Amino acid sequence: MHPPFEGGCQCGAVRYQVTSEATVLYACHCTICQTQSGSAFGMAMRVPAEHFQLTQGELKSFDRTAESGQVFTNSFCPECGTRIHHRADRSPHQISLKPGTLDDTSWLDPTHHLFTDNRQPWVIIPPEAEASKTMPTDRSWLAGRQK
Repeated sequence: MHPPFEGGCQCGAVRYQVTSEATVLYACHCTICQTQSGSAFGMAMRVPAEHFQLTQGELKSFDRTAESGQVFTNSFCPECGTRIHHRADRSPHQISLKPGTLDDTSWLDPTHHLFTDNRQPWVIIPPEAEASKTMPTDRSWLAGRQK
């Protein structure tokens, strides 16, 4: 799938467009992502922040500090609460879009799975995906650079 990508929240109050390829698409199995998504894992599609644009509505946000000390700004629709993206203070030039909010999700296939020690036992990690029990020390893949 090639940009532009369009998406929005559940109620339609927020719409956005992304005009670049994703640097990476990953699934996170940490308990925070499980809680946030209300599911077995959360997904994130990293894109350059300057290529994300709201086309309708406004976002509300809150900050969460991780155990590592990193601060995440989490943005969502103020009407229906759908999470749209988050931004880490250590990577302000990128956002982690919630790809389930895209209009077309048929092409989503995470290349990495993180915090697999917390994955639900029935979740099967594809053999071709990179899997890490925690957050890998080498995080170059988050910026689209391979090891």
